[in-house]
Amino acid sequence: MAEVLSFRRVAEALPDSRFWQFLDFHQSHVPWVGCSLHDLIQPSFTFLVGVALPFSIGSRLAKGAKFGPLLRHAIVRSLILILLGIFLRSLHSQQTNFTFEDTLTQIGLGYPFLFLLGFSSQRVQLGALALILVGYWAAFAFFPLPGAGFNYEAVGVAPDWEHNLRGFAAHWNMNTNFAWYFDRWFLNLFPRENPFTHNGGGYATLSFIPALGTMILGLFAGKALRATTAQKVKLKFFLITGISLLAAGVLLHVMGINPIVKRIWTPAWVLFSGGCCFLLLALFYWVIDVANYKKWSFPLMVIGMNSIAAYVIADGFGSFIASSLSIHLGQDYDQVFGLPYATLVKGSLVLLVEWYILYWMYKNKIYIKV
Repeated sequence: MAEVLSFRRVAEALPDSRFWQFLDFHQSHVPWVGCSLHDLIQPSFTFLVGVALPFSIGSRLAKGAKFGPLLRHAIVRSLILILLGIFLRSLHSQQTNFTFEDTLTQIGLGYPFLFLLGFSSQRVQLGALALILVGYWAAFAFFPLPGAGFNYEAVGVAPDWEHNLRGFAAHWNMNTNFAWYFDRWFLNLFPRENPFTHNGGGYATLSFIPALGTMILGLFAGKALRATTAQKVKLKFFLITGISLLAAGVLLHVMGINPIVKRIWTPAWVLFSGGCCFLLLALFYWVIDVANYKKWSFPLMVIGMNSIAAYVIADGFGSFIASSLSIHLGQDYDQVFGLPYATLVKGSLVLLVEWYILYWMYKNKIYIKV
């Protein structure tokens, strides 16, 4: 939601300010390898789907729900998320933009499998996680590297791009990898304005498979959170698991086995970002549940209670709110503190309007669920 503040424009207007350069970096996705705070949004959202599942299943089973109806509901939920993601990606297109790398579509594609795993033993869940990580790594590792005459420009990548990986790690380069090859076939099965050749950011449909791994990690966290064990035991589990996953991801990257790349959700990214999610969960669990500091989190709770609505409002109505403010407040109202800070003024008002919509929904107990 806070993307509307556009720290990048402020940083560009104030190139000598390290403060704004720092904020710009952490409100942007890294070009390929590595991680910014912004890169942790999607895995956190995905992780929390897994965290919530044990609570959801437990609540429904306690009300007498049966497996069959629950499975049908999970499949319907999955389809709604996929279609909603496609709808949001098509807002500025001339026709339906069939693309499946959006956060909602990625969660929707993996959710039925997560649901089934929610009824499985922990051994089966661990086996599924291992199979996903090893299998997805192998699919990329054994996919042939582009030959000497490969046309990099045709797939939106310069041959000398500074972020291209060398050696074995080149199997995970942008738009020359296994997932890109799959999308060259799969996405062209749908009607398109132009034939699909590549995704400008390197994102891929098949990322939903390792993203399912992130959801499984969330499933482990949710089971621990729901357990009747002491708070200290839970906190210790979150911290140890988080540090271990983080270290494993970095080790795979440093050893050249697998790079940390969020855009194609590499296995190393699953482990690294999963570790970050566990540590963030440990932090908030300690502050809110253990130390009992809760009041400060109310603005976040208003958003979290309607997370799907918040996502749709920010993605689908942010520009409408911004243009409406310009109509009623004047075209230059956002320059009250000078041109460099214009996006902060406009963005803050848009963010405030979006939050008050969610607050109104919260006060009236309107919760959008799928």
